[in-house]
Amino acid sequence: MMEPPSAWLGRVPPIRSEAHFDGRVVRCFATRPRSAYALLERTAAANPLGEAIVCGDARLTYRDLERLVERVATGLAARGIGPGDRVALLLGNDVAFPVMLFAALRLGAIAVPIGIREQTPGLAYMLAHCGAKALVYEADLADRLPAASVTPELQHRIAVLAGTANGGLDPHFRSCGDEAAPPPAAVGEEDTAIILYTSGTTGRPKGAMLTNLGITHSAMHYRICMGLTEKDRAVLTVPMSHVTGLVASIAAMMHAGGTLIVMRTFKAADFLAIAERERMTQTLMVPAMYNLCLLEPGFEAADLSAWRLGGFGGAPMATATIERLAQKLPRLQLMNAYGATETTSPATMMPPAETAARRDSVGCAVPCGEVLVMDDAGREVPRGAEGEIWLRGPMVVSGYWNDPEATREYFDAGFWRSGDIGSVDAEGYVRVFDRKKDMINRGGYKIYTIEVENALMTHPEIVEAAVIARPCPVLGERAHAVVCTKRTGVAAEELARHCAAMLADYKVPDTFTFRTDPLPRNANGKVLKRQLRDEVPALGGSP
Repeated sequence: MMEPPSAWLGRVPPIRSEAHFDGRVVRCFATRPRSAYALLERTAAANPLGEAIVCGDARLTYRDLERLVERVATGLAARGIGPGDRVALLLGNDVAFPVMLFAALRLGAIAVPIGIREQTPGLAYMLAHCGAKALVYEADLADRLPAASVTPELQHRIAVLAGTANGGLDPHFRSCGDEAAPPPAAVGEEDTAIILYTSGTTGRPKGAMLTNLGITHSAMHYRICMGLTEKDRAVLTVPMSHVTGLVASIAAMMHAGGTLIVMRTFKAADFLAIAERERMTQTLMVPAMYNLCLLEPGFEAADLSAWRLGGFGGAPMATATIERLAQKLPRLQLMNAYGATETTSPATMMPPAETAARRDSVGCAVPCGEVLVMDDAGREVPRGAEGEIWLRGPMVVSGYWNDPEATREYFDAGFWRSGDIGSVDAEGYVRVFDRKKDMINRGGYKIYTIEVENALMTHPEIVEAAVIARPCPVLGERAHAVVCTKRTGVAAEELARHCAAMLADYKVPDTFTFRTDPLPRNANGKVLKRQLRDEVPALGGSP
């Protein structure tokens, strides 16, 4: 076990080994919050007048936030929501999201965030698979909701208006203010607090079970490694429904007692204006967002002097981007992070002082984390050698909801097998070289090609299809589909519309290549995607 970097040593509290999850022995902080809800509860008690959330015209102190959460929890309890019930959240970045999240957690219910880009087929599957008892959704998304017959366990559908006072919750929960809120439920650290659905190579999303133990440890990892305090003001630019927005922003800032400044959607000009006006100190974005800021005409004139920490992940940060940011913002410390839904966000983080010297690394293991690099036979490889990255720690999820087969496939002795190929050097710094899975990273959004291929194959004119990554200077990668059709003349726009009815918008291929000859395959019948990637630049493709 490598010792934490010297930059973190003064902040890391005592760590001890503990047994969890029927046989995993993991390193844990000896003193920690005992539930995800306690992240808010403790801070509201210690810093009630501190500014918790800024969202549009709304400004909530921690006392305001806790009282709103208590009122909503009272209303949910009156609807029969209690420990273990699943409460789905089809909500964008708004006040309603953290309020509903913590209201569900206060009751011991399990929150199930779903991205607002999801379409009807995906919603129907997730709601039915998790057995959601309640769904809170933005009113303008009503036409996407599946029929009641598809989700028989869904008893409550609660519509809220985005961008309104108190997150649009008043029409449903105004009368609950006079009732005594139920006390926080007694939950176990190993209990599932949140289910986050993540796509996989089967094409069906898997419900990763984030536990109280994992969420609290990840919040502590961010606070320790980033040095977060109640003085920090973080701008949230990524979706709250993703693990980064949920854990790196909401949970981490609630634990630190700082201020979370919410953007509904990311636009570089708006981000710069908010960062200047609110004296932003910290954010965590994908590299594409930093690039868009640099391209914005107002970047040079913006007063970003309070910005001290810029976290990033999901893709490498280009050297040119690092250098230009350093010229404009010499006090800004860039900090790479690597993780996944299955690791409740960070598994490794880069000490800011090491970023410039280790640009090809994603940092070292977080204080309670472990990183192994294994060969195909399940044996650890020597330091510096390539292999599959396996990750373990209290923050690794307990498994996949109602999917024991996938849990057995992806978890081994408490380690999550990431499917990423990388190495760990003699000093413990991790490098990620490639992915075993055919996954595309579109500006931080993950696109699993099998899911897109399955959607394409439902079109009556397609014989076979393969989806690959195509380089993009802004987003990093875009989805490109290579298709064989029954006849000529099938339009790319037609295929895009077909996919858009079944998939989240960012998963729809941006470009297409049409072929009349079959896709190249190896002796076992597997499509040779490497060959397709080599051919696509020459083929051009249709927009």
